[in-house]
Amino acid sequence: MPVALSILDLAPIAAGQSARDSFAASVELARAAERGGYERVWYAEHHNMPTIASSATSLLIAHVAQHTEGIRLGAGGIMLPNHSPLVIAEQFGTLETLFPGRIDLGLGRAPGTDRATMIAIRRAATSADSFPQDVLELQGYLSGDSQVPGVQAVPRAERPVPLYILGSSLFGAGLAARLGLPYAFASHFAPDALHPAVSAYRNDFQPSEQASRPYVIAGVNVFAAASREQAVEQQQVAYRNRARAFISRGMGGRVFTDAEIDAFLASPNGRHLSAMTKYTATGTVDDVRAFMSEFAESIDADELMTAHHAESVAERIHSVELTAGLLD
Repeated sequence: MPVALSILDLAPIAAGQSARDSFAASVELARAAERGGYERVWYAEHHNMPTIASSATSLLIAHVAQHTEGIRLGAGGIMLPNHSPLVIAEQFGTLETLFPGRIDLGLGRAPGTDRATMIAIRRAATSADSFPQDVLELQGYLSGDSQVPGVQAVPRAERPVPLYILGSSLFGAGLAARLGLPYAFASHFAPDALHPAVSAYRNDFQPSEQASRPYVIAGVNVFAAASREQAVEQQQVAYRNRARAFISRGMGGRVFTDAEIDAFLASPNGRHLSAMTKYTATGTVDDVRAFMSEFAESIDADELMTAHHAESVAERIHSVELTAGLLD
């Protein structure tokens, strides 16, 4: 059975570039995804991260939707405890009204940021505890069956925006199964619980109005290039920059050399960071196809959410183009 391919666009801001450059790149990436027949493109809510421009996620979705034709676009995800369910229902009801049949809403319960920023968002430490109830409240607004007497989300689109539960643990798997919603596992950066979580989700799934059977989406990192050497070099640059950003935050912004970064990645703490990107397909089309096929088969995935991390926009788009249709 073919496995659908989609894209998670982190809207990166590369060194020497601006957020405006990032948004232009996101449009070009979505257009490439549309040409390549990808299922959807999602954007993630992150805050206080100088290298990620997708903090106002619903606005970015609207911008990209205005510059594309028909590809599905959505949040992967909105960190619901950061927001009022009513406000998110209004935002995504507006998006679905403007771009009917094209909008998805993936929901997570993490803060998507550090503790200080979480406080600045006005999020309490216990906000995640009400995530299941918040999902149900949001679902009610989107369907026109509000759980809050006298309160409706306006505008409400003609059809409900489909919901997806995002997670990296058994908690999200259990909630998605109980609510009968598709489940997207963040295996592109949190691989450890992938197999038990997907197994629990499938075993406990209860059909719902949105989904009659389990639907599993799994994240995978991709560096596809004309040669394996080029892809490996792109991966090294991207993952060194990732590690550099990670350790610089606690070191007063000090700039580390490639040799220092490599030494860190070889250390116990660094190996933990490297292990987060365990599921990474790197190489030529054949290399990437082989990795993704084996990965998808190992969990019987319905869809792979590919994250392309090459530093330059041209290399990222080329990776998207090479990967298109590999699992048809």
